[in-house]
Amino acid sequence: MKEILIGVLASMFFAVTFILNRTMELSGGHWIWSSSLRFFFMVPFLLLLVLARKNLSAVWIEMKKHPLQWLTWSFFGFVLFYAPITYAASYGPGWLVAGTWQLTIVAGTLLTPLFFDRIQTENGDLTQIRKKLPLKALCFSLLIFFGVILIQFQKASSLSVSEIIVGVTPVCVAAFAYPLGNRKMMELCGGRLDTFQRVLGMTIASLPFWMILAVIGVFNVGAPSSNQLIQTFIVAICSGVIATTLFFIATDRARDDQSKLSAVEATQSTQVLFVMVGEILLLSIPFPNGWAIVGLFIIVLGMLLHSYFTKNTQAKLLKSSPERKAEMRV
Repeated sequence: MKEILIGVLASMFFAVTFILNRTMELSGGHWIWSSSLRFFFMVPFLLLLVLARKNLSAVWIEMKKHPLQWLTWSFFGFVLFYAPITYAASYGPGWLVAGTWQLTIVAGTLLTPLFFDRIQTENGDLTQIRKKLPLKALCFSLLIFFGVILIQFQKASSLSVSEIIVGVTPVCVAAFAYPLGNRKMMELCGGRLDTFQRVLGMTIASLPFWMILAVIGVFNVGAPSSNQLIQTFIVAICSGVIATTLFFIATDRARDDQSKLSAVEATQSTQVLFVMVGEILLLSIPFPNGWAIVGLFIIVLGMLLHSYFTKNTQAKLLKSSPERKAEMRV
């Protein structure tokens, strides 16, 4: 239950991304700077956090062991996640981007068979068994996603087909890239790094890609405005540092239980609620009604079912045999 609450708190800070990215685009800011500047701003704060905990050397040691994997999965988890989201914000409203992003709650569950459990056999050898798709968790995730669709349905009628395609397709890519990069990095680190170390390592590993994008930005759109610098700095703190760290803490705590991990990833659905409230207060959009209210109710119901199912699963595990507990370890 604690992991789910942490996930909801992370979603609140993540919501800042969708609101400010949209306001930056409306004020003339370019998506290249909205995406790259966030990660440039994140580095010094994460460095200070890790240095204060006196465990920076472990990050370099782990990154030196598998440099190609760090570059690859950081690209998926950060670059292929955030660049498409900021690009989509150039063509669609914040609620459309935030709503489409909720596909990640289903994507995270569907990616489960790509990972393996390490199980010790009777003769003491370790063998790998492919993880099974958690069907109950998938059903709850689909229920939540259906609620998100209902929220978008009422507003989407005011958009053209081209706006929906350009605003939705990049976010669909990001929705699969983010959980894939996050889970692969958890698997690669194997618990040897804490959340702050892992976020710092992934941020550093993604910098070459952001530098390339920034160079393209300088030659094609010019330098960012002071207003965009300030707003991107806020996004970097709220979403890049606070939200990402909270979410990674929650997923780290749940990484040994796929149903629990799916429930944590499903907390991202609450971003729609926070974005909606933010846009009502800051951008004066109309208050939701009709199907949107039904959608909100379904999202809450899906989250409650996810929490109940996760709690019951944990209770059964505590009563299970030591052998069964060993099977659940990654």
